[in-house]
Amino acid sequence: MSALRLATRSVLRSKPTAASLRGCVRTYADVPADKIRLSLTLPHQTIYNSADVVQVNLPAVTGDLGVLASHVPTIEQLRPGVIDIVEDGGATKQFFISGGFATVQPGSLLSINAIEAYPVEDFSAEAIRTQLAEAQKNSTSGSEIDQVEAKIELEVLEALSAVAK
Repeated sequence: MSALRLATRSVLRSKPTAASLRGCVRTYADVPADKIRLSLTLPHQTIYNSADVVQVNLPAVTGDLGVLASHVPTIEQLRPGVIDIVEDGGATKQFFISGGFATVQPGSLLSINAIEAYPVEDFSAEAIRTQLAEAQKNSTSGSEIDQVEAKIELEVLEALSAVAK
């Protein structure tokens, strides 16, 4: 008999013991029980890289979504809107995103991928109102393509005007 066949038979005959399986248990990420491990990434930048946070509120296409520790695994498409990130100690950071996807994985892991994300405090309320008026005007005049682009711009500017101060 060949050496390979003998080795294969001996492996098949040997049964694993409890001692040999101790190191083979699958576990999830080591995240504190009351935290979420957040990754917020853009194509050109990483804003949060596996940071522990308390809560994240997302503008999902299906409706607003609050994510806490031990959230059920899910994938959500995000619409233009504000992401609220509640950090340890109660501090809140807000980012306006143009859309993207959020994935909640077992073990309280949350990954958000967006094309653009900007801190809300970077926006001027007056500039938004001006652009909003122009987009409303463009949404009813011009070519069909111009009207569709203006309606997309309106959606983003309306979401932004709701939070800009």
